[in-house]
Amino acid sequence: MHQYNIKNSKIFITGGAGFIASHMTRILARDNEVILYDNLHNNAYKNTNLKSNSNVKLIQADILDLNTLKKSIDPDVEYVIHSAAIAGVTTVNSDPTRTLRVNIIGTFNILDAIQHLTHLKKFVEFSTSEVFGQCSYKSKEHEINPKLVIHERRWTYAMSKLAGEFITHAYHLKHDLPTVTVRPFNIYGPNQVGVGAIHHFILQALKNETLYINNDGTQIRSWCYVDDFVHGLLLALSSPESIGKTYNIGTPISAITVFELAKLIISLTNSRSQIENRKINYEDVHVRIPDIDSIRNDLNFEPLIALDEGLKRTITWYKNNILIRKKMTEMESCEI
Repeated sequence: MHQYNIKNSKIFITGGAGFIASHMTRILARDNEVILYDNLHNNAYKNTNLKSNSNVKLIQADILDLNTLKKSIDPDVEYVIHSAAIAGVTTVNSDPTRTLRVNIIGTFNILDAIQHLTHLKKFVEFSTSEVFGQCSYKSKEHEINPKLVIHERRWTYAMSKLAGEFITHAYHLKHDLPTVTVRPFNIYGPNQVGVGAIHHFILQALKNETLYINNDGTQIRSWCYVDDFVHGLLLALSSPESIGKTYNIGTPISAITVFELAKLIISLTNSRSQIENRKINYEDVHVRIPDIDSIRNDLNFEPLIALDEGLKRTITWYKNNILIRKKMTEMESCEI
């Protein structure tokens, strides 16, 4: 069991009902009071037992509502994690204006709301590997040179999150806030909702449906199991060495093409699914593999879960939860 030296503290998490946040909260709520702030747009919280945990409180509200946000943050909050954002290529493409507003103004709002906290020990901001653009092969944290085409909607997300990094660092410099930025690289695992290739592939494979891959499927991603990411994030949250830093967090050795990922998931689920290619009308990322030397050297982080093992755990969760719940709902509908 990893020790993060965070106990008897009050922790505030924006986007707290989301996939990654629900896994963070499961660990943090063992020894701390955790306040989750979320508009429930992507609600992974509902699939957990956190609602029965007396150390967890959920506030349903929007990150753009600055007045409610300020009122929701108690003066004795010591740790703040900002994971609220608009994400996912389909979601971003459908409303780039809201993506910019939520991700940029939302970051300003949370930083304005916490800058006067006298007990604040750490503010963690979620960025994204998308800030590297189409190609990122073991790019270090400060090697940001993305080719972001203004007229390409998908880069709205990358631009908004890169702006969030600059905003966060500016507040660190001007207000001496103890901030750290983390960049997730393709996180997956149990209870992922809304977006993600692995999420979609597993659900389709379990139902023997066709798995659709974009273009020729040669795009390369390295996939990080959610427990490994949360471990890295909690190290950054609890370590004084992380203040003012930016960390890539991922699993470089779990790199695989999208086509091979689809085949692997079909094999692990014993599915009869077929794979079909489809053309997409937006730019895709060709290669995305992180350099994690900074968090390794500073915080002794090392991802532990291999891709095969992580996929097996994730598939088991979906079998035991989502599909069973769907069947029970269908049976109840038939009885009515």
